[in-house]
Amino acid sequence: MTGDRARQGDRSARRPPADALLTTIADYVCDYTVSSTEAIDTARHCLLDSLGCAFRALQFPQCTRLLGPVVPGATLVNGARVPGTDFELDPVQAAFNIGTLIRWLDYNDTWLAAEWGHPSDNLGAILAVTDYLSRQRSEQGQPPCTIGEVLRAMVKAYEIQGILALENSFNQVGLDHVLLVRIASTAVAAQLFGASRTQVVNALSNAWLDGGALRAYRHAPNTGSRKSWAAGDATARAVRLALMALAGEMGYPSALTARQWGFQDVLFGGRPIVLSRPLGSYVMENILFKIAFPAEFHAQTAVEAALQLHEQVRGRLDEIAQVRLETQSAAVRIIDKTGPLANPADRDHCLQYMVAVPLIFGRLTARDYEDEVAADPRIDRLREKMVVNENPDYTRDYHDPDKRAIANAIEITFKDGQRTPRVEVYYPLGHRRRRSEGLEKLREKFVENLGALYDRPQAATILSLTADPVRFDALPVNRFLDVLVPRSAGGAGPG
Repeated sequence: MTGDRARQGDRSARRPPADALLTTIADYVCDYTVSSTEAIDTARHCLLDSLGCAFRALQFPQCTRLLGPVVPGATLVNGARVPGTDFELDPVQAAFNIGTLIRWLDYNDTWLAAEWGHPSDNLGAILAVTDYLSRQRSEQGQPPCTIGEVLRAMVKAYEIQGILALENSFNQVGLDHVLLVRIASTAVAAQLFGASRTQVVNALSNAWLDGGALRAYRHAPNTGSRKSWAAGDATARAVRLALMALAGEMGYPSALTARQWGFQDVLFGGRPIVLSRPLGSYVMENILFKIAFPAEFHAQTAVEAALQLHEQVRGRLDEIAQVRLETQSAAVRIIDKTGPLANPADRDHCLQYMVAVPLIFGRLTARDYEDEVAADPRIDRLREKMVVNENPDYTRDYHDPDKRAIANAIEITFKDGQRTPRVEVYYPLGHRRRRSEGLEKLREKFVENLGALYDRPQAATILSLTADPVRFDALPVNRFLDVLVPRSAGGAGPG
């Protein structure tokens, strides 16, 4: 083809078939039946854990000041409820609220691959949509959505986000992982609303055309609280795009692959975005829980190792000459950080800070990222003595799909030449290989988080509703969210 003819071809207005990735995701959300008992059981744990994270986040004014309607008074009768509050909002704003609450403390479940992220972020959209639909249907005498439907939608949203993350590293081109939350939530929200396959494709195309948020707010010197509401923002956008598709808004078939103007050419260096395995229930079955402490997941095993060393070093902090940390390449890229730390979001993305606190205090809680604890001069003195190195074996096993390890090791040298044992932790407590150990503690975490918001009778009612999986899965979503309104909020309590 001559140059002139090639340019003519580039200008052709003929609309191509929809990109294969768009149709594959649409086919999955419209047609796939979730049959994995393990996936559903795990989703149930993910739901309760995410709600617990939301309840705990309500203790932090930096979070609660962002909640509620966009402008005061813009509530919606029979709108979607925000768990732990008495807000009734349109589903777009409710998704923002729920997603922000779940993500605020960096304590919800995690997925690590070429891209990382937090699939429970999608619950902002899933809970907002299913609660809104349930209330509308109840008004019309139709059956509401059930918790079982929420769980199946979770499996699909987790799968879309997680499989896209396996080999597509958006962070390497400076884009934030909440892009994948928007994609997954758009697909699942559209399907929940009753969209046709074509409407799901249309909504997804618009989600990709939105591009991606920059990761600047996750990295020094700009680390800040946006990283705690970015996922809520992504789920809200997803619900809006799903509703627009339902209203008949058009789609863009080559949003990903269009030469020069598509997502791949503009934002992904021309590389194709791939699905490295069929969409099923793999991600939910292998999800990582944050159980013991709210720490960026690449540091979870480092915190475990530090806690093991606490008793040996607590009385010898001034004698420490060096703290040697071995970690994976992803941790080096994301959380290896020196110098002053400006705010809690800065601190919970600093490997050295997350190791120093448990070495000194024998704990790591959400409060330990606040200014009051960070002002202790021993933390920064200890950080200055830390040396971080990548261990190639840790990086290799991090990417191995049969291992999915997130290893860290710590060894401390004192000024007199003595050393602690080298403490290595390969798999964190929330890993699939430690499920039997982790699930009991995950339930304890949920009970503790309930107690942070509810009085004992209301907490007991919630625990009773969630104790029997069969009964819980059949529970209408609106009934469950009504029970989650704290009595102190003046809203509906448990019947």
